[in-house]
Formats: sequence, structure tokens, C-alpha cells
Amino acid sequence: MQSLRIIAHLTFGALLISVSATGAAGQEAQPAPASASDSALGAATTVLHAHANLVLVDVVVTERDNAVHGLDRSRFHVFEDGREQTIVSFDEHRPNDKPAAGVAGMQAALPPHTYSNAQLYPDAGAFSVLLLDGLNTPLENQGDVRRQVVEYLSKAPPSTSMAIFTLATQLQMIKGFTTNASELRDAVENRKTGSQQSVLLDAQSALNLSPATAEMLTNTKALASEQQNLADITADMTDQRVRMTHDALRRLARYLSAIPGRKNLIWFSGSFPIALDPNDQLIDPLKAARRYTDELRETSDLLTAARVAVYPVDARGIMTQTSADASYKPAPNVAFGRANLPVAAKDDSTLQKHTESEHASMERIADATGGKAYTNTNDLKKAVEKAVENGSSYYTIGYVPPTNPSDGQFRRIQIRLESGGYALAYRKGYYAVPANQIDAGNRGATSLLAAAALHGAPPATQVLFKARVLDATDPSLKGIKLPEGPAGEMAATLKEPVRRYIAEVTVDPSSIAFDTLPDDQRKVNLEFAMVGFDAAGKRVNYLGRSVALQLDPAQYAQIMANGIRVRMALDLPSSEGFLRIAVQDLAAGRAGSLEIPVTEAAK
Repeated sequence: MQSLRIIAHLTFGALLISVSATGAAGQEAQPAPASASDSALGAATTVLHAHANLVLVDVVVTERDNAVHGLDRSRFHVFEDGREQTIVSFDEHRPNDKPAAGVAGMQAALPPHTYSNAQLYPDAGAFSVLLLDGLNTPLENQGDVRRQVVEYLSKAPPSTSMAIFTLATQLQMIKGFTTNASELRDAVENRKTGSQQSVLLDAQSALNLSPATAEMLTNTKALASEQQNLADITADMTDQRVRMTHDALRRLARYLSAIPGRKNLIWFSGSFPIALDPNDQLIDPLKAARRYTDELRETSDLLTAARVAVYPVDARGIMTQTSADASYKPAPNVAFGRANLPVAAKDDSTLQKHTESEHASMERIADATGGKAYTNTNDLKKAVEKAVENGSSYYTIGYVPPTNPSDGQFRRIQIRLESGGYALAYRKGYYAVPANQIDAGNRGATSLLAAAALHGAPPATQVLFKARVLDATDPSLKGIKLPEGPAGEMAATLKEPVRRYIAEVTVDPSSIAFDTLPDDQRKVNLEFAMVGFDAAGKRVNYLGRSVALQLDPAQYAQIMANGIRVRMALDLPSSEGFLRIAVQDLAAGRAGSLEIPVTEAAK
């Protein structure tokens, strides 16, 4: 990899390096694309296993669904495949409900068009994701979900870090991680991303055999045949919904795997089965039967490896029996060659079986990932509150597993707590594979710089920096030599009109690690990335470069006083979108990032 070695005398107080797609400051850093609608969620290689040099287990301890704090390390015992392991690390995490001090002043102190990734809010301990699932939720329930979510956000603790996704025909991020509750409320209330009718779910509901159709089919065999046909179509549509849902959850897991620490996925859904049981009222009771346990296990494994705890919430709330609904109209009940149950009893029994199957799938994925399912409740706001509170109050236990940690086998984990009678929620195991297999198959998701460059991800703050972002035509840039030609690795694919953005990044030297060389010289190796996304979160252009600095004592003193400044240029569509800037300190293994709406830079 080429690098830019700076040995000249610094005359401007701070080092300013100009970097573009055609510059000489090194080769691209290959930042991974990152959006819910692009390859950052879809193209990354599936990883169902976790390497086991150090196994970390997040444990939520509750008593009557309230988080328990202050438990001593000595009370915890961890077992792998039945054998107790030595705990080598132990941390307790608690939510911080205090607002950040001086945030408004810090923001106001920045010059125009200048942004900083300095921590403007306290550590939340865990990140929460709201998934508003319109694919599996009846339209009449979606509005109530959004209303109660808005009510929760109106009173949420100020340190709650949350992102919001929706699922219809595809997974979409409507708001990246933020502690700004008003921005989260606006995203939920936005009509463009509002409730959506589920084509598959509504089509299934419309497939019931109506009395009018039954009157046309006077022959008992014809009625039974029509019932079988409708059941087969319903099963096929369920197959599609289940496949699309699992695909969305796996893409979300891949995205979240790049974000360190525990993540809580609060999933508002309904009508998501683990199985379709045989129906002895049909000609062929087994034809429309289904089992989705393998798909559920694979999805749970991927979420577990990404340290994502799932909190499913039945968006339908408390449901009444089918026959008790005012709009209920019994369909003809024809059992071909079998006992013919009363119509209302059959419909009520069918609903009960389906609901039990759906709740079983929610319980199973919650239990496997260390979360909790909330069913049979109309207080959805309270469910969100408890999921966020308990998901942010947990203990992280680390242990070194037994020998041969890379045999590819499933390792079962069990946590025991001395006395108390508390409820424990944690992942129930992991798959052990060699580290090189994970590296080869998941580089895009595990790269530190790629993780920092993810669209909508929480800002990385290990490397602190400020970025002044301007349109290239801004008068303040007059007289400054800017790069010519296309700027960015995907610039050639952009359609006119195109706007060029100039980012002047100033890295805080106190947040990076300098190596000391002979003659008291210092060196540092940094990676920079600029990634542009459109309004839907799809990556449209990016630029990655390496910068290596070798400084004499005088240069080092100037750097420490004024920071390291790097200028980069990137072409983006002249429309709404986002710009992500990331910096990595290669030697220290630290990163920093921030994200801004690109339209702000042009104001």
C-alpha cells in the first residue's frame, strides 16, 4: 500500500493533506456499503458461528420483569456443555437516564457547516432497534403500534440510543441510531414510511371460502376440493412471508454484527408461524402442513452471533375468538370423509392453533437470543419500555473455552446464579469455528473501518475529529486548489446533476496513538473513508485512502496543538442523501465516524 510520508517543515500550524480519488495519498480502504436496501445488508457472507478465543455472554437478570442490579461476580457460574468455566471478565451495564451536560453549547460552538463526532450523550450501555413489521401485521394493528411507539418516545430516557427499521416487501432503515427522540418520533410519524398493507397477509385473509362461493358449489366433493385449493394457496403465501421475514432478520443481523456490544431488537409483528399443522378437515391433511424450525434456528444462530437479543411483541395485542368478532360470517363447513365440526368451533380452533404456533416462534427466537417475548398484551408502549430497560441492564460474562475451540461444533451455554430465584435471559450457545474461516467469509462485516462507515450506525468515538463539509462551489474555497476529474470510486456511475463535496477533516491527536522512533520522531498510520448514500440509504459513491505520517519533534508539537487536517473530495447526486466520514487509527485499532445529511452542506 502506498503512503504519504510527511517530512517537510509545516508552515500553517496544522498539517493539511489533500486527498481525492486520483490523489497520491495511498490506495482505497475499501469501506463496505451499508444500508438496509443495499448490499451492506444483503451481500455480506452469512456467518452463523462465533470464534471462541473469548466467549462473551450477556445476561439479563430480572425479578418480576424488573432488572436486578448490583449482583456480585462470585454469584455467577457459567457452564459450557455441562462443565463449569472460569470467569475471566465481568461487567455490569446499566442505562444512563441523565441527559448529557452542555450538549447545546457544544453544538452551538461549532462553526457553520462543521460537525463533530465528540460524544454528545452518555453511554446507553446497549443499542435498541425497533422493527415495525408490516409484512406480517394486519393493517388495522399497525396504526396502534406506531401511536404507542410515539407515546413511548415522548417519555423515553434521554440516553436511549435507537434506530428504526420497517419491513414490507423489503427491509428499510427509516432512522439510524440516535438519542434524539424527536427525530425518532418524526420517522415513525412520517407518511412516506407509514403503515403499509401487506399484500401477502391480506391476500391470505381474502382466501376464505365465502358463503356465495359455497352456494355455487352444490356438490360436497367440489366444496371440499375448493377448500383444499385455498389451503394450498394459503400455505404457499405463508412460505413466501416466512422466507422474506427470515431474510430480513438475517440481513439485519449482518448489519448489526458490525456494531460492537449488545443490541436489542424490538420486533413488532403478528401472524409469524413456526409451523402449519395438518388439517383433518381437508382432503389431504398433510399437503398444506409446514415446519419452519430449521429456518428459525438458522436465523437465531445468526442473531446470536451478532449479539442481538430479540424482543418480539405481538402487534395484535389481546385477540378475541373469531366467532366473537362483529364482522364474523361463518363459511360453509365441509369435511370430505371426516367428522364435521361446528363452523364457529372450527374457526375458533383454527385461530387458537395458529396463534399458539406464532407465539411459539416468538418465544423460541427470544429464548435463543437472550431476549423476551411480549404476547397477549394491549399495552405495547409498556412492552417497548420494559424491553429497552431490561435490554440495557445486563451483565457481560467472559470466559476462555476448553481446548479445541475450533471444531465447528455447537457449544451449549448455561448460566446459574446463586440464590435469589431470579429469571435469567442469555444466548444458549454458539458454534466454534477457526478464526481464519470467519475472517475469510466476513471481512466486510468485521472490518473496523467498514463498521464505522455503516449508514445509520451509531457514531464511533474512539478517534475524535471535526469535519467541515462544503459544496465545492462555496466562496470560502476560492483560491484553494481542488482535485480535478471524477472524485470517488463510483463517480463514473453517477447520473447528472452531480455535486462535489469537500470535507476538511481535523483529527484530535490526543485520540490517536503515535509510535516513537529514533531521534524522537513519531509516526502514525490513519485510514480515511467518505461514503455517500442516497435518501433510501443505498451507497452511491465512496472514497478510501491511507495516510502515513512521520514527524520530527517540531512537527509533532504543531500536530498536537492543531490536529491533523485532511481534505477529501467526493461526487454525489444533487439530491437528498447522507455522507458518512470515518477515520481509523491502524496501530491502535480505534475508529471514529459521523454522518450528516448532505443537503446541509449546500445550505
